Formats: sequence, structure tokens, C-alpha cells
Amino acid sequence: MSAAAKLPQGTTAWFEMVGTLMCAAASRAGFAPDLNWSLVERYSDGVTLPNGRIQGIRFAIVNGAPSFDVGVDKDERGDVTIEVSAAAARELNLICTADPAYVIARDRATRLRQIRVNGDLSPMADWLDAIHDSIVDHTG
Repeated sequence: MSAAAKLPQGTTAWFEMVGTLMCAAASRAGFAPDLNWSLVERYSDGVTLPNGRIQGIRFAIVNGAPSFDVGVDKDERGDVTIEVSAAAARELNLICTADPAYVIARDRATRLRQIRVNGDLSPMADWLDAIHDSIVDHTG
């Protein structure tokens, strides 16, 4: 994907881009070959995608190998489950992490419960944070 390619947030193509970035970053992270971990992120007010699932992504590392599926079920859970409103996701995915507005927007969305995290994201936070700006670069 070229640096200029911008995808509409929340579309199947956009979630595929996010999953591809996540898999590449996870592969570079050098996880143990026996690591098993999963993340489910869904829009709390998401619409149904063409595949019949709700806007979101299921990312998994199984035996050290990363993979993803676009769209999630309403009650699907992972080791970490994130529910985010489409508006909060949109706002955050347009702001790079170096911009002070990013932390302000993230903290506000968390306080207003527009972002809810169930599970411990901290073991994976570094490499996940590292891809945020690439997502911003590809979000139109």
C-alpha cells in the first residue's frame, strides 16, 4: 500500500489494513513460538459488515504466529476485549501519538466509557502502540 493510500475507516479494506499492520508488527516483535494470545476489538455501535459480522477485528497469536479476521461477533471475547464507539475510534485514528491531542482524546473517550478494555493489554502495548501512526497514515 502506498503512503498516500487512504482507506475509509471501518470498512472491510480498512480492517484488513489494520490486521496486516498488526501481523507485521507482531512478527517483528519476536514472540516465543509457544505464545497464544488474542485481542478482539469491536465498535460498540458498529454496523454489520458484508461478511455478516460487526465492525471490528479479531487478532490472534497462536503458537507464536499472528493472524487476524475482519469482523467480530457481538459477544466475542479475547484475552483482551476492547469496545470502542465508532466516533471515538474515528477521532483517535486521525491523531498521531506525538500530538498532545491524542492523549487528551484517548483519556476523554476512556472517561466517557466510549472505550472499554477488558483484560491486560500491557504485555502487548509497546508493539501495538508502534503501529498506531501507520494506521493514521492510511486512514481517510
